[in-house]
Amino acid sequence: MIQATQRELMPKLRFPEFRDDWIVKILGDLGKLIGGGTPDKSVVEYWQGDIPWVSSSDIFEDDIYTMSVTRFINEKSISESATKLVPKGSVLFVSRVGTGKLAVNDKDVCTSQDFTNFLPKKIYNYFLGYFFIANKSALISLGQGTSIKGFSKGDLEKFEVIFPSPLEQEKIADCLSSIDDLITAQTQKLDTLKTHKKGLMQQLFPAEGETLPKLRFPEFRDTPTWKERTLNESADLYKGKGISKADIDVQGKVPCIRYGELYTIYSEVIETVFSKTSNPPSDLFFSRKNDVIIPASGETKIDIAKASCVMHDNVALGGDLNVIRSSHNGVFLSYYLNGPKKVDIAKIAQGDTVVHLYPSQLQLLEIGLPIADEQKKIADCLSSIDELITAQTHKLATLKTHKKGLMQQLFPALDEVQR
Repeated sequence: MIQATQRELMPKLRFPEFRDDWIVKILGDLGKLIGGGTPDKSVVEYWQGDIPWVSSSDIFEDDIYTMSVTRFINEKSISESATKLVPKGSVLFVSRVGTGKLAVNDKDVCTSQDFTNFLPKKIYNYFLGYFFIANKSALISLGQGTSIKGFSKGDLEKFEVIFPSPLEQEKIADCLSSIDDLITAQTQKLDTLKTHKKGLMQQLFPAEGETLPKLRFPEFRDTPTWKERTLNESADLYKGKGISKADIDVQGKVPCIRYGELYTIYSEVIETVFSKTSNPPSDLFFSRKNDVIIPASGETKIDIAKASCVMHDNVALGGDLNVIRSSHNGVFLSYYLNGPKKVDIAKIAQGDTVVHLYPSQLQLLEIGLPIADEQKKIADCLSSIDELITAQTHKLATLKTHKKGLMQQLFPALDEVQR
C-alpha cells in the first residue's frame, strides 16, 4: 500500500474552490473489471452485426475520446465466445499489444482479448481516464513478459488510484476536455491543409498522359505546353558519399544530411540542416544550392520517392542519396517528384525487402517542364501552403505540450507518492 504524507497526495495545482483531501483506493473497489475476447473470425455470421468490436489498433495514444472502429459483431457471437458487452461509459484499457493506451466508450462495445475494461461505479470515468494518461508510465510498468508485454486483470484491480471529491473530479476532466477539443479542432485544420496541398498538387502538375496541368496561373495560360524530356536530358545525376550514424557529431563543423532524415525530418524544402559531421572534406560530397536529393534505398517502392531541395551550398550529402543537379527550379522538381511522379518512381525502383533506386534508373524518368517563371510560381504557391502547415504543426505541438504540463500539475505523480 502507499506510504505517503497527506501533502504528497495533493496535486501541485488545484482550482481555488476545492481544498478537501484526496484519497487513495485500489481500482477494484471503485467499479467492475470486464475482460474481452475475439469471436471466431472464420464464422462470417458472427461479424455481421451492429455491435462495435474494438481492437487495440482502434485506440489512439493520449486520446481518451476517439476510437476508429471498423468491425462489428452480433449477439450470437457474444454468447458463443469469450468477448463480453462493455457498457457505455467504461474505461477501455489496452493491457497487451499497445499497453498504456485507453479510451472511454460512448456506446456499448465489445473488445478483443488485448483489453482489460473497467466500469466505474464510485469514480468519474473521464477523470479516471485522464488520471491514467497522466500516469501512463506507472500503468505501463505493470507490463510483464518479453516478446509481448502486458498486465493482467489482477494487476489492474490492485492499482492504487488517488482522487478528490466528485465535483473536483468533474472540474479537472472538463478542463482537460476543453483542451482536447482545441487539439481536435487544430488537428482538423492541419489535416485540411494537408488535403488541400495534395489536391492542389494534383491540379498544378500534368496527369499521366497529359502535357498540361488542369490548373494554370492566368499569366501562363498562353505559354507553350510543358516540354517532355528525360531527367538525364534536364539534369546531372550524382551519388552522395557515406556518412554513417556514428559520423554524426553535435560538435561537428560540417552540416550534413543522411538519407533516413528525408523520411523523418525534412519535407520538400530544406532551409535548415539539423545534423553535423566531423568527417574530413575529402571524404564528403557537397551540395550546391538548388540540388534535389532523393533516397537511393528505402523500405517500399511507393515511399522511396521522397525528394527534397537543398537550399544551401556545401552541405555534405550521405552515400545513400541520389543528387539531381540542374538549372531548373529545385523546389519545383522536389514537389513534382513527390507528387504526380511518385508512382512512376515506384515503377522503376528495384527490390522487395530493401528497395533501391539508382541514378541509371532515375535518368530515364520522363518529366514535363514549363518555363522558368511558371516553375517558380508553382514552387512558391506550394511552399506557402507548407509554411501554413508548419505553423499549424507548431501550434498543435504547443497545445499538446501545454496539456501534458497541465496534467502533471493537476494530478499527483504516482512515482513520487509510491516511493
